[in-house]
Amino acid sequence: MVALEYQKADQGYGIILINRPEKRNAISEEMIAMFRRCLKQARKDNIKFLVITSAGEKMFCSGGDLTYLHANLGESEALERLNPMKDVLYEIASFPVPVIGVLNGDALGGGCELATACDIRIAKESAKFGFVQSNLGILPGWGGGVLLYEKVHPTFALQWLMEGKVYDTHLLKDKGWINRIVAEHELEDYDKLLQSYISKNSRQMLLLKKQYIKNRKRNTLYGDMSAEVEQTASIWGSEEHKLAVGKFLARK
Repeated sequence: MVALEYQKADQGYGIILINRPEKRNAISEEMIAMFRRCLKQARKDNIKFLVITSAGEKMFCSGGDLTYLHANLGESEALERLNPMKDVLYEIASFPVPVIGVLNGDALGGGCELATACDIRIAKESAKFGFVQSNLGILPGWGGGVLLYEKVHPTFALQWLMEGKVYDTHLLKDKGWINRIVAEHELEDYDKLLQSYISKNSRQMLLLKKQYIKNRKRNTLYGDMSAEVEQTASIWGSEEHKLAVGKFLARK
């Protein structure tokens, strides 16, 4: 089974599927390289938009694989391991056509960072989402905190990042993080689910995304994301992080 794969749908859009449900769709080192290859292929295709979604019904993405991003890394090691996925998120955020996150399940930590990198988020009604990194003694590790400040009001971004709470879809739609809530059965037919995007032509979608990038709040996005990752790496090896991860693993 391929843990991450890309295909072009007959209706003219691309799909990147995270296919590791037995590991809660956690992102491993190998999957980061797969993500880069999938995005490269998607850029070559003449697609109207790109979908990022996952296999299974419970978890969109649980974040980074803790066997790779374990708590005993030093600052330089943490930075070396965090930066590649930050680059993936930046590539998603700056992708030339709109990126639609179809959130078929929960997302936690880095999974919320990945979802935030998408331009539009369509979420299953029963799903829950949490920027829980502060509960583990760290900050977002892939630059997703910077992206969050672009997608919601800054006061809510700070609250969510600081409190580390898990929220339901309805609250997050009210806050503007989720664009659309759907019932689980609606995820069975992507062509129907995405019809309002499929009906547009490729040139329209390219120009709309270009306009969005031009008018976004930041013109220093990559540098700001890199700075956040550096800050996270600087506290990665702290006793607080090690203790929090130890408690988390003990509960599991």
